[in-house]
Amino acid sequence: MSDAARPPRHVLILGGTTEARRLAAALAAEPALRVTSSLAGRVAAPRLPDGEVRIGGFGGPDGLARWLREHAVDALIDATHPFAGTISFHAAQAAANAHVPLLALRRPGWVPGPDDIWHQVASLEEAAVALPAQGSRIFLTTGRMGLAHFSHLTDLWFLVRSVDAPEPPYPPRMEVLLDRGPFTLEGERELLHTHRIDVLVTKDSGAAATAPKLTAAREAGIPVVVVRRPPTPAGIPEVATPVEAAEWLRARLFTEATGH
Repeated sequence: MSDAARPPRHVLILGGTTEARRLAAALAAEPALRVTSSLAGRVAAPRLPDGEVRIGGFGGPDGLARWLREHAVDALIDATHPFAGTISFHAAQAAANAHVPLLALRRPGWVPGPDDIWHQVASLEEAAVALPAQGSRIFLTTGRMGLAHFSHLTDLWFLVRSVDAPEPPYPPRMEVLLDRGPFTLEGERELLHTHRIDVLVTKDSGAAATAPKLTAAREAGIPVVVVRRPPTPAGIPEVATPVEAAEWLRARLFTEATGH
């Protein structure tokens, strides 16, 4: 079959990140590709990527494998948030079951500099344990889903920044700031100063859009409790940028198919 007569190759992107949107925009512009982005649906008004979009879960790895087969997916790209965790393992299992090639697009994590005061922990639970020894006015930037882990810290005051309003349980002494990145260094400096923040809590998301808070904390000499990333499936090819992901995809779907 000639390239002109071949139907577009179907790519499923497990998205929700800036990198996923950039990849979808690049791939959707190629006539030889059909791009579908899957969003978890945890944000009320997500930024929709180019191409086709589906919202909601698949029903575990078996459901995802079934979707891959039923929609004739030629390649699967896991471009989910570094802390999405479970979906990456589901993607690995589903791709293996459906015999679909899988690539992980994961942004690099943050690296502390010599002037950073970082306390790295393995979980939100450990972050909550560490907080009382670090300060009393906390800037919590770990999202709205895990606030229950901090709800027992009645002596601490929290500034919680999230895209959507949180639901209880959450800390009793709390102010909510509804906002979405990217954030500026000047804005983060002002926020820390205005709210008299003495501890920052963040997940190691690695995103450039939210990195200015780390610089602002470093300048102010504020300690940062950093939640390390969860483990990811072994043996999955991994790239750090949308450009690299697009190159892998083209080589996998087109170069290998033609034998060149």
